[in-house]
Amino acid sequence: MALVVGDGPLVGAGVYTTNQIVAAPVVLCRGRTPSSSLRAVVINSGNANACTGDVGMRDAEEMTERVAQRIGCSPEQVLVMSTGVIGRRLPMDRVRAGIDDAYDQLADSPAAFVACSTAIMTTDAFRKSVTDELNLDGQVYRVAAMAKGAGMIAPNMATMLALVTTDAPLAQSDLDELLRHVADHSFNRVSVDGHTSTNDTLVLLSSGSGTPLSGESLDRFRDFLRESCIELAKQLVADGEGATHVMEIRVRGAASEDDANRIAQVVGESPLVKTAITGGDPNWGRIVSAAGYAGRPIDPDRTSLDLLGIPLYRDGTPLAFDAAEASRRIRESPTVVIDLVVGDGPGSATRWASDITVEYVRFNSEYTT
Repeated sequence: MALVVGDGPLVGAGVYTTNQIVAAPVVLCRGRTPSSSLRAVVINSGNANACTGDVGMRDAEEMTERVAQRIGCSPEQVLVMSTGVIGRRLPMDRVRAGIDDAYDQLADSPAAFVACSTAIMTTDAFRKSVTDELNLDGQVYRVAAMAKGAGMIAPNMATMLALVTTDAPLAQSDLDELLRHVADHSFNRVSVDGHTSTNDTLVLLSSGSGTPLSGESLDRFRDFLRESCIELAKQLVADGEGATHVMEIRVRGAASEDDANRIAQVVGESPLVKTAITGGDPNWGRIVSAAGYAGRPIDPDRTSLDLLGIPLYRDGTPLAFDAAEASRRIRESPTVVIDLVVGDGPGSATRWASDITVEYVRFNSEYTT
């Protein structure tokens, strides 16, 4: 259990799973965001509270009611996130006790932040967090963000819970668009296994007071927040339940950014591409052919590919290269950069995906047994 509480009202917004099967906490949070009067988020790991019917919604509501009683606010000012196994009812006796314990341990210290970001993990091999600062004309604004996720990761978003907090003053009217931009360029551009979860939740909370950021200042903060969330999203991919490599897939020359993004997504989700990277196999044909079936226009005669800076394919023609050296570099590189040109259009996009290993298969074949 984890509990995050604002000293006063928080401006907040959320972005959620696009799966048609959604967990009770997602339904609840969708109805309460965006808002300018949030006070807290309560999070449980180990149980998704998904596919649990009316009783699941009542349990989610009870979680917010119990938090509200402890901190002195309305239940409608509390959000809830859950993650874990689907189709099982929450053990509410343990949840109630966990909320009380979390409340008793509330603190405004770095150690409390670490404890909170650790508590939300499920199958994660390591905790995922980012803290950073932005100096805007002499005024320093801070971001502290945490996330969990290791498997069932695919856009839109991942089997992911992410909570981003900031003391930058933000207007509620700007928050929803700001967060969607950030999500589209970070959490929506990562993949481990192409499986969209029932519980994906990204929430942004602002405690900032004073005149809200606007104009160029808001644009600079948006860029800063986007880069912070990209760093957090890449941590999700690096923990892809047995992953040994992160693929950074850069696509250029597409007809549009959307086309480039889709091509990069298909390359990153191809099991054949993933296993080639796992084995250190510079099998460039798998990458090029994945681009070809992505359903977006490419120019085969202007298609080129570099892998870790090694030219493999240029303008539709294979190039001679040292396969053994390329294999060694892939095996030894935690991040494998794939540069793919698919034409001479203006569209470009970057995505991140994990490779896939025997450990991923073993873990997910035994997940509930």
